[in-house]
Amino acid sequence: MDWTWYLFRFEGRINRAKYWLAGLIIVCWMVFLAQLMVVATKIISGDAPGTFGFSIDDIFDMVDPASLQAAIGKFRHGEWLSATFLAPQIFHTVGTLLFLWVYAATSIKRLHDRDKSGWWMVPFFVIPGLYQQFGDRLSEFYTAVFFGLVVTVLALWGLVEMYCLRGSPWTNRFGADPLPKIQTRPRG
Repeated sequence: MDWTWYLFRFEGRINRAKYWLAGLIIVCWMVFLAQLMVVATKIISGDAPGTFGFSIDDIFDMVDPASLQAAIGKFRHGEWLSATFLAPQIFHTVGTLLFLWVYAATSIKRLHDRDKSGWWMVPFFVIPGLYQQFGDRLSEFYTAVFFGLVVTVLALWGLVEMYCLRGSPWTNRFGADPLPKIQTRPRG
């Protein structure tokens, strides 16, 4: 298997099994990179960070003005100069961007297998993520409930589309069926 195409390129199709495998690879990379960051910070500063981890929330933190203001505040107070702050932030930023790229590449190929455009990532991933990041800032109860219901439906639909349903069993506009054809011998 061409791992560069599988994990980093956006064209083509992958089946459910390869999509589940990509999720497992991303989780293993997250654990490995988190452990590497802890060791590197301990070597550089002699002190390990208190907590460190990756999550989907980190992606949407990058577009949150409150997170940006917190980062600017740490910059103004000189906290960014310490190795216990700078090293984890570098690992965290690079790791989050890497995981986002791999997730997007494999998800778009999986959508292609379902004969859908990669733009379906917007309702299946971007809208639920943005709601999770900013949903607590909705002031009116009924608005929050309505958007919460819509986001839940979109997220469940995306989960079923991506993880549960078979791809199209024929060649579609994105390429040939990724599952090998099973040759059967005639009975006789």
